[in-house]
Amino acid sequence: MAMPDNASSIMSSEEAPFPEIVELNVGGQVYITRYSTLLSVPDSLLSQMFGRKSGLGLARDGKGRFFIDRDGFLFRYILDYMRDQQLVLPDHFPERSRLQREAEYFALPELVKTLSPKLSKQNSINDDACPSDTEDGSPSTDAIRSITSATAAASGTSSEKRAGFITIGYRGSYTLGRDSQTDAKFRRVARIMVCGKTALAKEVFGETLNESRDPDRPPERYTSRYYLKFTFLEQAFDRLAEAGFHMVSCNSTGTCAFAHDQTDDKIWTSYTEYIFYRE
Repeated sequence: MAMPDNASSIMSSEEAPFPEIVELNVGGQVYITRYSTLLSVPDSLLSQMFGRKSGLGLARDGKGRFFIDRDGFLFRYILDYMRDQQLVLPDHFPERSRLQREAEYFALPELVKTLSPKLSKQNSINDDACPSDTEDGSPSTDAIRSITSATAAASGTSSEKRAGFITIGYRGSYTLGRDSQTDAKFRRVARIMVCGKTALAKEVFGETLNESRDPDRPPERYTSRYYLKFTFLEQAFDRLAEAGFHMVSCNSTGTCAFAHDQTDDKIWTSYTEYIFYRE
Protein backbone atom coordinates (compact mmCIF):
# COMPACT_ATOMS: atom_id res chain seq x y z
CA MET A 1 0.00 0.00 0.00
CA ALA A 2 1.39 3.41 -1.01
CA MET A 3 2.20 5.94 1.72
CA PRO A 4 0.21 9.20 1.67
CA ASP A 5 1.93 12.43 0.60
CA ASN A 6 1.77 13.79 4.12
CA ALA A 7 3.48 10.77 5.63
CA SER A 8 6.26 12.89 7.04
CA SER A 9 3.73 14.86 9.10
CA ILE A 10 2.46 11.75 10.83
CA MET A 11 5.80 10.18 11.61
CA SER A 12 6.23 9.12 15.18
CA SER A 13 8.59 11.03 17.43
CA GLU A 14 11.04 8.11 17.25
CA GLU A 15 11.12 8.30 13.46
CA ALA A 16 11.28 12.11 13.22
CA PRO A 17 14.80 13.30 12.30
CA PHE A 18 14.67 16.30 14.65
CA PRO A 19 12.67 17.15 17.78
CA GLU A 20 9.88 19.68 17.62
CA ILE A 21 11.90 22.06 19.81
CA VAL A 22 15.51 22.54 18.64
CA GLU A 23 18.35 24.00 20.70
CA LEU A 24 21.07 25.90 18.85
CA ASN A 25 24.44 27.18 19.96
CA VAL A 26 25.40 30.04 17.64
CA GLY A 27 28.82 31.44 18.42
CA GLY A 28 28.33 30.72 22.12
CA GLN A 29 24.78 32.15 22.31
CA VAL A 30 22.02 29.62 22.98
CA TYR A 31 18.74 29.81 21.05
CA ILE A 32 15.65 27.63 21.35
CA THR A 33 13.17 27.52 18.47
CA ARG A 34 10.67 25.30 16.72
CA TYR A 35 11.86 22.88 14.07
CA SER A 36 9.28 24.33 11.67
CA THR A 37 10.85 27.79 12.05
CA LEU A 38 14.17 26.49 10.75
CA LEU A 39 12.40 25.19 7.62
CA SER A 40 10.21 28.27 7.10
CA VAL A 41 12.32 29.82 4.32
CA PRO A 42 12.86 27.32 1.48
CA ASP A 43 16.40 27.08 0.05
CA SER A 44 17.87 28.92 3.04
CA LEU A 45 20.96 27.45 4.69
CA LEU A 46 19.01 26.51 7.82
CA SER A 47 16.34 24.83 5.72
CA GLN A 48 19.03 22.82 3.95
CA MET A 49 20.78 21.89 7.20
CA PHE A 50 17.69 20.75 9.06
CA GLY A 51 15.68 19.51 6.07
CA ARG A 52 17.86 16.43 5.74
CA LYS A 53 16.76 13.02 6.96
CA SER A 54 18.88 13.05 10.10
CA GLY A 55 21.10 15.28 12.21
CA LEU A 56 24.14 13.17 11.48
CA GLY A 57 27.01 15.31 10.28
CA LEU A 58 25.78 18.49 11.96
CA ALA A 59 28.20 19.85 14.56
CA ARG A 60 27.12 19.74 18.21
CA ASP A 61 28.51 21.32 21.37
CA GLY A 62 29.29 19.53 24.62
CA LYS A 63 25.63 19.58 25.66
CA GLY A 64 24.32 18.14 22.41
CA ARG A 65 23.03 21.43 20.97
CA PHE A 66 23.50 22.02 17.25
CA PHE A 67 26.47 24.34 16.82
CA ILE A 68 26.73 27.07 14.17
CA ASP A 69 29.98 29.04 14.07
CA ARG A 70 28.57 32.50 13.31
CA ASP A 71 27.89 35.76 15.13
CA GLY A 72 25.78 34.76 18.11
CA PHE A 73 24.35 38.22 18.74
CA LEU A 74 23.27 38.96 15.17
CA PHE A 75 21.63 35.54 14.82
CA ARG A 76 18.73 36.80 16.95
CA TYR A 77 17.64 38.95 13.98
CA ILE A 78 18.13 36.07 11.55
CA LEU A 79 15.90 33.87 13.71
CA ASP A 80 13.28 36.63 14.10
CA TYR A 81 13.15 36.97 10.32
CA MET A 82 12.74 33.20 9.94
CA ARG A 83 9.68 33.32 12.19
CA ASP A 84 7.54 35.72 10.14
CA GLN A 85 9.72 36.98 7.25
CA GLN A 86 9.77 40.49 8.67
CA LEU A 87 12.72 42.54 9.90
CA VAL A 88 12.46 44.83 12.92
CA LEU A 89 15.68 46.50 14.08
CA PRO A 90 16.22 48.73 17.14
CA ASP A 91 16.82 52.45 16.73
CA HIS A 92 20.42 53.47 15.96
CA PHE A 93 21.31 49.91 14.99
CA PRO A 94 25.07 50.05 14.19
CA GLU A 95 25.56 46.55 12.73
CA ARG A 96 23.47 46.75 9.56
CA SER A 97 26.30 45.85 7.17
CA ARG A 98 27.38 42.94 9.35
CA LEU A 99 23.80 41.69 9.57
CA GLN A 100 23.61 41.85 5.77
CA ARG A 101 26.70 39.64 5.63
CA GLU A 102 25.02 37.15 7.99
CA ALA A 103 21.89 37.18 5.83
CA GLU A 104 24.04 36.36 2.79
CA TYR A 105 25.66 33.48 4.67
CA PHE A 106 22.29 32.01 5.70
CA ALA A 107 21.02 32.37 2.09
CA LEU A 108 18.17 34.78 2.81
CA PRO A 109 17.99 36.90 -0.39
CA GLU A 110 14.91 38.91 0.62
CA LEU A 111 16.54 39.89 3.90
CA VAL A 112 19.73 40.83 2.04
CA LYS A 113 17.65 43.04 -0.26
CA THR A 114 15.99 44.70 2.72
CA LEU A 115 19.34 45.44 4.35
CA SER A 116 21.05 46.67 1.19
CA PRO A 117 21.63 50.46 1.04
CA LYS A 118 19.19 52.16 -1.28
CA LEU A 119 20.12 55.03 -3.60
CA SER A 120 17.90 58.07 -3.32
CA LYS A 121 15.76 59.12 -6.27
CA GLN A 122 17.74 62.35 -6.65
CA ASN A 123 20.98 60.39 -6.94
CA SER A 124 19.45 58.22 -9.65
CA ILE A 125 18.38 61.30 -11.64
CA ASN A 126 21.83 62.83 -11.33
CA ASP A 127 23.45 59.59 -12.48
CA ASP A 128 21.24 59.50 -15.59
CA ALA A 129 21.78 63.18 -16.40
CA CYS A 130 25.55 63.14 -15.87
CA PRO A 131 27.12 59.96 -17.26
CA SER A 132 30.74 59.35 -16.41
CA ASP A 133 33.38 60.67 -18.81
CA THR A 134 35.21 57.73 -20.39
CA GLU A 135 38.31 59.86 -21.04
CA ASP A 136 38.69 61.06 -17.48
CA GLY A 137 36.92 58.77 -15.03
CA SER A 138 38.78 59.96 -11.91
CA PRO A 139 36.78 62.29 -9.64
CA SER A 140 38.16 65.70 -8.75
CA THR A 141 39.79 66.44 -5.42
CA ASP A 142 36.80 68.52 -4.36
CA ALA A 143 34.46 65.66 -5.18
CA ILE A 144 36.53 63.21 -3.15
CA ARG A 145 36.60 65.63 -0.22
CA SER A 146 32.83 66.09 -0.40
CA ILE A 147 32.21 62.34 -0.51
CA THR A 148 34.59 61.76 2.41
CA SER A 149 32.92 64.47 4.49
CA ALA A 150 29.45 63.13 3.73
CA THR A 151 30.50 59.60 4.63
CA ALA A 152 32.06 60.74 7.89
CA ALA A 153 28.97 62.74 8.81
CA ALA A 154 26.68 59.81 8.02
CA SER A 155 28.72 57.40 10.12
CA GLY A 156 29.16 59.79 13.01
CA THR A 157 32.96 59.85 12.63
CA SER A 158 35.45 62.55 11.83
CA SER A 159 38.99 62.70 10.53
CA GLU A 160 39.88 64.66 13.67
CA LYS A 161 40.19 62.71 16.87
CA ARG A 162 37.52 63.64 19.38
CA ALA A 163 38.21 64.55 22.96
CA GLY A 164 36.78 62.39 25.70
CA PHE A 165 37.25 60.06 28.64
CA ILE A 166 37.53 56.29 28.73
CA THR A 167 37.55 54.37 32.01
CA ILE A 168 38.74 50.79 32.24
CA GLY A 169 38.30 48.71 35.37
CA TYR A 170 38.82 45.19 36.59
CA ARG A 171 38.19 43.04 39.63
CA GLY A 172 40.94 40.86 41.05
CA SER A 173 41.83 38.74 44.03
CA TYR A 174 45.00 37.58 45.70
CA THR A 175 46.03 35.47 48.68
CA LEU A 176 48.41 36.82 51.33
CA GLY A 177 50.12 34.64 53.91
CA ARG A 178 49.76 35.11 57.65
CA ASP A 179 53.27 36.49 58.16
CA SER A 180 52.91 38.90 55.20
CA GLN A 181 56.38 37.83 54.05
CA THR A 182 55.45 35.01 51.72
CA ASP A 183 54.78 35.82 48.09
CA ALA A 184 51.24 36.88 47.33
CA LYS A 185 49.34 34.61 44.97
CA PHE A 186 47.48 36.60 42.34
CA ARG A 187 44.69 35.33 40.17
CA ARG A 188 44.61 36.47 36.56
CA VAL A 189 42.31 39.31 35.57
CA ALA A 190 38.98 37.73 34.66
CA ARG A 191 37.57 40.65 32.65
CA ILE A 192 38.49 44.22 31.76
CA MET A 193 35.44 46.49 31.63
CA VAL A 194 35.16 49.63 29.52
CA CYS A 195 33.11 52.74 30.32
CA GLY A 196 32.72 55.80 28.15
CA LYS A 197 31.20 57.04 24.92
CA THR A 198 30.33 54.27 22.49
CA ALA A 199 32.11 55.86 19.52
CA LEU A 200 35.35 56.35 21.47
CA ALA A 201 35.33 52.79 22.81
CA LYS A 202 34.86 51.34 19.32
CA GLU A 203 37.55 53.60 17.87
CA VAL A 204 40.16 52.52 20.43
CA PHE A 205 39.39 48.85 20.91
CA GLY A 206 37.71 47.88 17.61
CA GLU A 207 37.10 44.16 17.20
CA THR A 208 38.56 43.40 20.64
CA LEU A 209 35.51 45.08 22.20
CA ASN A 210 32.75 42.68 23.16
CA GLU A 211 29.55 44.45 22.15
CA SER A 212 27.08 41.68 22.90
CA ARG A 213 26.10 43.21 26.25
CA ASP A 214 25.22 46.62 24.85
CA PRO A 215 24.90 46.52 21.06
CA ASP A 216 22.18 49.05 20.34
CA ARG A 217 23.51 52.30 21.76
CA PRO A 218 24.09 55.16 19.25
CA PRO A 219 27.69 56.46 18.95
CA GLU A 220 27.16 59.55 21.08
CA ARG A 221 25.66 57.72 24.05
CA TYR A 222 27.61 56.62 27.10
CA THR A 223 27.80 53.03 28.29
CA SER A 224 29.36 51.01 31.08
CA ARG A 225 28.47 47.59 29.72
CA TYR A 226 31.35 46.85 27.33
CA TYR A 227 34.30 44.61 28.14
CA LEU A 228 37.42 43.47 26.30
CA LYS A 229 38.02 40.08 24.73
CA PHE A 230 41.57 40.02 26.12
CA THR A 231 42.67 40.17 29.77
CA PHE A 232 46.02 41.97 29.64
CA LEU A 233 45.94 45.47 31.12
CA GLU A 234 49.14 46.39 29.27
CA GLN A 235 47.45 45.59 25.97
CA ALA A 236 44.60 47.95 26.85
CA PHE A 237 47.10 50.65 27.89
CA ASP A 238 48.98 50.28 24.58
CA ARG A 239 45.80 50.70 22.56
CA LEU A 240 44.80 53.80 24.52
CA ALA A 241 48.28 55.30 24.13
CA GLU A 242 48.28 54.65 20.38
CA ALA A 243 44.94 56.47 20.14
CA GLY A 244 46.37 59.52 21.94
CA PHE A 245 44.90 58.95 25.40
CA HIS A 246 46.78 59.71 28.62
CA MET A 247 46.05 58.37 32.09
CA VAL A 248 44.78 61.16 34.34
CA SER A 249 43.67 59.22 37.42
CA CYS A 250 43.39 55.78 38.97
CA ASN A 251 41.97 54.33 42.15
CA SER A 252 41.66 50.95 43.81
CA THR A 253 39.78 49.43 46.72
CA GLY A 254 40.48 46.17 48.50
CA THR A 255 38.70 44.12 51.11
CA CYS A 256 39.57 40.91 52.91
CA ALA A 257 36.91 38.46 51.80
CA PHE A 258 37.80 35.61 54.19
CA ALA A 259 40.72 33.74 55.74
CA HIS A 260 41.59 30.11 55.05
CA ASP A 261 40.68 27.93 58.06
CA GLN A 262 43.83 25.79 58.03
CA THR A 263 46.58 28.14 56.84
CA ASP A 264 45.19 31.50 58.02
CA ASP A 265 46.00 32.86 54.55
CA LYS A 266 43.83 35.88 53.82
CA ILE A 267 42.10 36.17 50.48
CA TRP A 268 41.66 39.76 49.34
CA THR A 269 39.43 41.08 46.60
CA SER A 270 39.95 44.39 44.86
CA TYR A 271 38.47 46.67 42.23
CA THR A 272 40.69 49.04 40.25
CA GLU A 273 39.84 51.77 37.74
CA TYR A 274 42.05 53.75 35.38
CA ILE A 275 40.75 56.96 33.79
CA PHE A 276 42.17 58.06 30.43
CA TYR A 277 41.58 61.35 28.62
CA ARG A 278 42.31 62.63 25.10
CA GLU A 279 42.26 66.34 24.34
